[in-house]
Order: sequence, then C-alpha cells, then structure tokens
Amino acid sequence: MSMVTERPVSTAAGSPARANGTSGSTAPGGWGSVLRAYVMLTKPRIVEQLLITTVPPMMLAARGLPSLWLIAVVLLGGSLAAGAASVINCYIDRDIDQVMRRTKRRPLPSHTVSPRNALVFGLVLAAVSTALMATFTNWPATLLTLGSIAYYDLVYTLWLKRTTTQNTFWGGICGATPVLIGWVAVTGTLSPAAWALFAVVFCWQMPHFYALAIKYSADYARANIPMLPVVASVRRVNTEILLFSWLTVLASLAAWPLAAGVGLIYAVPAGTVGAIFLVEAHLLARRASRGEAVRPMRLFHWSTTYLTILFVAAAVDALV
Repeated sequence: MSMVTERPVSTAAGSPARANGTSGSTAPGGWGSVLRAYVMLTKPRIVEQLLITTVPPMMLAARGLPSLWLIAVVLLGGSLAAGAASVINCYIDRDIDQVMRRTKRRPLPSHTVSPRNALVFGLVLAAVSTALMATFTNWPATLLTLGSIAYYDLVYTLWLKRTTTQNTFWGGICGATPVLIGWVAVTGTLSPAAWALFAVVFCWQMPHFYALAIKYSADYARANIPMLPVVASVRRVNTEILLFSWLTVLASLAAWPLAAGVGLIYAVPAGTVGAIFLVEAHLLARRASRGEAVRPMRLFHWSTTYLTILFVAAAVDALV
C-alpha cells in the first residue's frame, strides 16, 4: 500500500457554523412535518441495514428460530439504539451537515428541529434502548448496545471522523456490532462463527462507504472531513477497496464451516453474490485507475444488495 501526503484538516469544532447551530428553533409547521423531522434524525435506512445484520445471527446462534419475544426485544432495542446514535451524530455534526449539499436539508441544518431538542431526543432513545436490553436480554448484549452508541458518537463522530483518513475503518467497529449483539442475546457468549460474521460486516463497510465518499468527495472536502477518497491517491483508494472486498468475501466463506449446521443454502448464495461483489469492486478500481467515469454508486448499491442476500441466506439456512 502506497503512502500519501495528507493535507491538514480542520476539526471545525469552533467554527461559526457550530456556534450558529446551537440556537436554532423548531420551524413552524404541522405535527406531521415535525414528526417526520424527528424520524429523519434517526436515519431509518441505517436502522434497517443494522437490523438485517442482527436477526440472522440470532437464528444461527439458536440453530433455528429463537424466541419471538427475544427477537422482538432485540429488534426494538437495536432500532432505538441505532436511532439514538444517529440522532446524537446529527447533533454533533450539525456544523458540517450545513455545508455539505448531501446533508444540508437534514432537520438540524434546516432548523426544523432545534439542537437542544435533538440532543434530548437522542439521549432519551439511548436510555430507553439500554433499559430495554438490560431488562429483557442479558448484560453482555446490554453492554455491547450501550458501548456501540458511545463509541459511534464519542469516539468516531467527535474524534476519528474529523481527524484521520482511517475514520471509516475504525468506525466500522460499531457498524458491525449488531452481529455480536444478536448472537450474544441468544447464547450469552460469542463463538468463532459470530466473529466471522462480524468480520464480514466490518470489512464490507470499507468498499461500501468509500464508494459513497468517491461520489460525494467534493462535499467531504468542503466540510474538511478527511475521508480516504478525498485526501489519498487513486491507487491507495483502489487498494483498500479491493483488499476489503476480498476480505469481506473470504470472511463470509469462513463463516460456513464455523457456524454449526450451516450448509449449501448459505454457501452457494455466499459464493455467487460474493463473486459479483468482487467483479463490481474490480470494475470500479479499473475505471478509476484509467481515469474513466467510475460510477461508484454501482458498487455502493450492489454492496447493500450483497449484504442483504448473504444474511437472508444465513437465516434461511438456519431455519431449514
């Protein structure tokens, strides 16, 4: 992997944008628009993606269908936790969100919701999710849930996102914890199979989010966020996309022998969609190295499809 020189990055922690963002008030409007704004703060698409990686590990851990009550509790607690992390992330990032075209219409930059109300909302969601997990699951699952919220907002959003080109790598830890939360909620412990699935989601996030960062590189540059595709050479970005794409597929195949009872219903789709995922990653890297139009959203959208098919296959195999 080649070394590149990175430009200095401002954290924007004391920028006028942040100062102005602390005094916004809720814009006038009907209750429906206000409710939609609060829902938007939770980033429902991210919540949906996290839940896809929670239930199948629960089924693999149980070697079948776990208690429907446990599934419901983990789904609700996980949704509230992911929503809490996203709301607090929006509160912290309100200064950079208002200078990025992709995010400037979010509730805080558009002053639909005040920063204070958003922070209270996020903290309440975090408290409810933690209490729910503590009451109805077990302490390992509860601690992982609370730790994920804290890591995402206090370590990743406040610090890593603004200071290092490896922000996606380190942020991938909390992005992959729903796998572990689902598994440990069923068994109380973590097995090699759980860690293999964790590795799948962890490694998957690099090509997935690097593709998005390529698409919106001008936005990230404007906000002084050192995403790798913004500050690194094309060669470096291509190397990491290909490396982590291969590691994703290899980890998915490693889960096959590690998870008890998993057979061809999982292995065949894993190999098939994994091959397509690798083809898309190599096509993006080749186009980028040649200076052609890279169309990064092809890889971004396919990577989402890949992960969904992979985990659905795992769930079906566990049931059959």
